[in-house]
Amino acid sequence: MDKLYKQAQRMQAELTLAQEELEKTVFEGASGGGMVKAKVNGQGDVLAVSVSPEVVDPNDVEMLEDMIISAIKEAMRLSREASAKRMNSLTGGFGGFPGLM
Repeated sequence: MDKLYKQAQRMQAELTLAQEELEKTVFEGASGGGMVKAKVNGQGDVLAVSVSPEVVDPNDVEMLEDMIISAIKEAMRLSREASAKRMNSLTGGFGGFPGLM
């Protein structure tokens, strides 16, 4: 039983380290051919949004809003994929550990 407990502790430490690494990792999504970019970290926090001036059209604000949302969604998708891949590599594909993600 002691061996199992130590393995669980080691796995928890590895998962904590992986989460910390992912939090520091920046993922970038883009839309409009790179005219709008968004950066998020591995926790899904939006860190930055950049918009090229030539894409700003005061007569079509809705298009700009859509491009911003699209860039953020892309960055978040990349973040989730990296997080899932990292966690699966540590857990051997056994998902569903409460409180780990």
